[in-house]
Amino acid sequence: MDHTDHMDRTAPTRPGRGPDPEPPPPGGVLWSTAGDVRSLLTLPAAFTMQVAHPAVGAGVDQYSVFRTDPWGRGERSLRSVMLWVYGGEEAVAEGRRVRRLHKDIQGTDTRGRRYHSLDPECYAWVHATGFPVALYAGRYLFRPITPAHERQLYAEWLRVGRILGLRDRDMPQTVEEFWPYYRRMLAEEIEPTKVARELIATDADLPRPEVRSRVLRLLLRIAWPALRAGYLRFRAFVTVGYMPPDARAAIGLEWTPAQERRLRRFSTAVRLLVPVLPERLRYLPRARAARAHRRAGTR
Repeated sequence: MDHTDHMDRTAPTRPGRGPDPEPPPPGGVLWSTAGDVRSLLTLPAAFTMQVAHPAVGAGVDQYSVFRTDPWGRGERSLRSVMLWVYGGEEAVAEGRRVRRLHKDIQGTDTRGRRYHSLDPECYAWVHATGFPVALYAGRYLFRPITPAHERQLYAEWLRVGRILGLRDRDMPQTVEEFWPYYRRMLAEEIEPTKVARELIATDADLPRPEVRSRVLRLLLRIAWPALRAGYLRFRAFVTVGYMPPDARAAIGLEWTPAQERRLRRFSTAVRLLVPVLPERLRYLPRARAARAHRRAGTR
């Protein structure tokens, strides 16, 4: 995750000295979905919405290694997300580590405004993007969203925000407060930044992933031009497809009826296939271990 904002408007947030925040509860909505392999398909949409903020985009453009080490960066970000949800006591430590990583990130955003990566406004936006993406993509990949499900998910997402060091006054505290905030951000802040455009480009310069096997390295070197082109097309497809339509419009992304039909067919196949997979294939390692530990503790 990358967090950037405006130093001249408000000071960086700092975690309070009260009790440590609690991660999302075992057995909750995030516990069931965050570590499910289907959630991997939703992450590019959330990240692109984050960097469509002028300050976040500027910070990622200047400080992130997403161009030179996209695979390593993605792995580290995913590991962090898994700790927020499944890490238990480690979740708080990981939230503090994320803040330390961003404490020196500052500069000028695309509109000429000073930012700091821990400024509450943009730090909160980076956190907030996961909620509308989870709701919108969840309709395709998981199950219909009920009002009760939406409220529970948002309550759990607030816990993640506290893990990251956000204060309650920095985040809308109810779903009813969230949607006006979200629409205001789309109308006033979000734009097609340089980094957002790169993340949906199908001709980006994408380095090969590193592998240990000499044979695999050779095969990957030979096949990489075709694999790279296919991967970039697929990444752009799921990034735009699983992004809420109002966010697409704010960033200026096109989406056709034909693409929507393809997305629905693809999503239906994924939604039917993944639940019948063995747990070792359905859940990411950290989630799988946490689920096993919880089962052992309830026996």
